[in-house]
Amino acid sequence: MSNQMVEQFVEQMKSEFEMSLVGELTYFLGLQVKQMEDTLFITQSKYAKGIVKKFVLENAGHKRTPAATHIKLTKDEKGTDVDPSLYRSMIGSLLYLTASRPDITFAVGVCARYQAEPKTSHLIQVKRIIKYISGTSDYGILYSHNTNSVLTGYCDADWAGKC
Repeated sequence: MSNQMVEQFVEQMKSEFEMSLVGELTYFLGLQVKQMEDTLFITQSKYAKGIVKKFVLENAGHKRTPAATHIKLTKDEKGTDVDPSLYRSMIGSLLYLTASRPDITFAVGVCARYQAEPKTSHLIQVKRIIKYISGTSDYGILYSHNTNSVLTGYCDADWAGKC
């Protein structure tokens, strides 16, 4: 693409959208982007810290995993109801965070199943995820320009069906 074409594109975009072109991408839609010579690191650490603060868990103890290995979440029909608006807000915040945090995707997905009638047991699990986030807020995804871009992963995220 010629330099003139790039300049025309930038001018057209500026006329349609409120934007500026000030150099290297560092922040986009809540994603923090750090570009290095041969790698790209994407994180949402600022957003993650904001979630912890928003739900007043900054002084709670950190968790080493996003979900307990011994508890299976169920509908819990006899459990105590909790505020569904609060629960949905927590789930929504965590779902957005999964853009850069695949380590919480399974646990958040399981908790998201119970948004219609959340119980105390569900809220405890969501708070556990946030406590895990509190201790791992700087986690993200690292992409390397020099290696194969194929993502290979192995996971037993539900501990052989026990969650």
